[in-house]
Amino acid sequence: QVQLIESGGGSVQAGDSLRLSCAASGRTFSRSAMGWFRQAPGKEREFVAAISWRGGLLRYADSAKGRFTISRDGAENPVRLQMNNLQPEDTAVYYCAATKVDSASVAYSAPVDYDYWGQGTQVTVSS
Repeated sequence: QVQLIESGGGSVQAGDSLRLSCAASGRTFSRSAMGWFRQAPGKEREFVAAISWRGGLLRYADSAKGRFTISRDGAENPVRLQMNNLQPEDTAVYYCAATKVDSASVAYSAPVDYDYWGQGTQVTVSS
């Protein structure tokens, strides 16, 4: 069974940092594009950051630029998200996502482009 399992969420104060990790099991995602999305209560799931399978192409939501960094970290933990200077508006459940094998080496921002999803990890930022 293919699984993505997020970790690293928690409750922090505004200005603090968190690093989210995404562990993979059931298959390797070394040739998959990876992404992070988030969903706040009452809102739709939104794109946060993505990275191509080669790691050379990155894409960020405007809200994440300058504060968040996505990176690849090997086969067992295919993607991480370093989040700095967190703000209350960053409060959401964060999801890791992966494509099937991607020959195009693209950083995808649309949820429909992803085939595998984790269960999410809660990030709560208080002011």
